[in-house]
Amino acid sequence: MQPKVALFVTCLVDQLFPRVGLAMADVLERAGCAVEFPEDQTCCGQPAFNSGYHDEARAVARQFLKAFRGYDYIVGPSGSCVSMVAHHYAEIFADDPAVLLESNTIARKTCEFSRFLTDVLKVEHVGARFPHIVTYHDSCHALRELKTKEPPRRLLKQVRGLELVEMEAAEECCGFGGTFSVKFPELSGAMARAKIDSIAKTGAEFVVSIDSSCLMQIDGALRRAGSPVRTIHLAEVLAHS
Repeated sequence: MQPKVALFVTCLVDQLFPRVGLAMADVLERAGCAVEFPEDQTCCGQPAFNSGYHDEARAVARQFLKAFRGYDYIVGPSGSCVSMVAHHYAEIFADDPAVLLESNTIARKTCEFSRFLTDVLKVEHVGARFPHIVTYHDSCHALRELKTKEPPRRLLKQVRGLELVEMEAAEECCGFGGTFSVKFPELSGAMARAKIDSIAKTGAEFVVSIDSSCLMQIDGALRRAGSPVRTIHLAEVLAHS
């Protein structure tokens, strides 16, 4: 029986990078999932939560819970947003036992895209072909909160024609951090420049990650530096056939 999977596309993907959501849907369908897009989904509440507005975050999170009821799994192309649901809903609903129970159930079903493929579906080869040299950036939430390091690399290594070259600063922050990049632009810019220096040493044509927010930050730094290297989400790589 096909697992019933809801696409959790995240705000950034919905508004700026819809091709990532389409690519994710394509890969999941090829992997045997019955994919649906809950149209009443909005934000997971992370921006408000990170800025200290917990009441506002709770209101948005309640809408998330309502939108994603009834699915076997909820899959998102972002370690950052998945981490919010999986780890921080328990914090914002700690004083509301009824909602906490539902949020814990939803959290257990919510998966980051690469880990869903490798750990739940037990799939690593999706029939992709991408004949380019790539390097991989570990986004902070995916690496540190979700402990997601090997799944995207395992998937990349199964892509025909792809050569994965690791950069020295793969685990270092790109400097985005949501509102961090707005509040501390000089520090954020310095971190991004350090990242692209590490990328340049690999000789890669593309930088791959599982968070569009990081890729947006890195892409801006690459373009300002006049670099020919481009950014691409893991889902887009796996959708190439």
